[in-house]
Amino acid sequence: MLLAIDIGNTNIVLGGIRDGHILFEARIATDRLRTSDQYGVEIKNMLEAFGARVEDIEDCIISSVVPPVFNSVRTGVVKVIGKQPMVVGPGIKTGLNIRMDDPASVGSDRIVIAVAALAEYAPPLILLDLGTATTMEVVAPGNAYLGGVIIPGVRISVDALTARAAQLPGISLDSPRRVIGKNTVDCMRSGIMYGTAAMIDGMIQRMEDELGHTCTVVATGGLAQFIVPLCRREMKVEKDLLLKGLDILYQKNRK
Repeated sequence: MLLAIDIGNTNIVLGGIRDGHILFEARIATDRLRTSDQYGVEIKNMLEAFGARVEDIEDCIISSVVPPVFNSVRTGVVKVIGKQPMVVGPGIKTGLNIRMDDPASVGSDRIVIAVAALAEYAPPLILLDLGTATTMEVVAPGNAYLGGVIIPGVRISVDALTARAAQLPGISLDSPRRVIGKNTVDCMRSGIMYGTAAMIDGMIQRMEDELGHTCTVVATGGLAQFIVPLCRREMKVEKDLLLKGLDILYQKNRK
């Protein structure tokens, strides 16, 4: 079994993969203060919770966008499975032609998602990830990674709004009943949810205008299931793109 780990700003996603099939997926909170021993215990406990044994893990691959946490997690993994994990970063074979000013600066999670999407869909693609940040990236024919946009995420926007406006309460991200809210909570919920959906629709249109053609739009991330149904643009929702991409990259680069 391959242990795939993606270290995000909010959560660390763990997945057990065998022969291309995701056996389980788990999430633990990203904590910059945890030690490698603590992460090792967390990972071992998660494996046991899903009925997986340490002895079943043949190898591991890690991607990370949180440098302060990466070393702790990697060391914790080594302590648990006794093997050095493969790391998504410079030098790894991706099959992408990255046309950025500084290709090394592209987040590893962006690369992983692009690789996974290309295994399922033909370019041109617009890839949408609704997580801590809302990111959109474009992959053109020839597996050319052209770039994209980074937008404050939905929860970040809610937290900033409630922190800076004294009379606005914290809200849950439930689907709003209507666009025009009838009370403060409904107004906030509509503004955040429908506002994000409208922004995404508008950004897709602007990207396609700039490219000169339409694209297949693929969405992933923890909040995709809540925002995508409110969008007017048709999109494919793929909740396991990160784990699928890590598996593909591992197979491309394994010795």
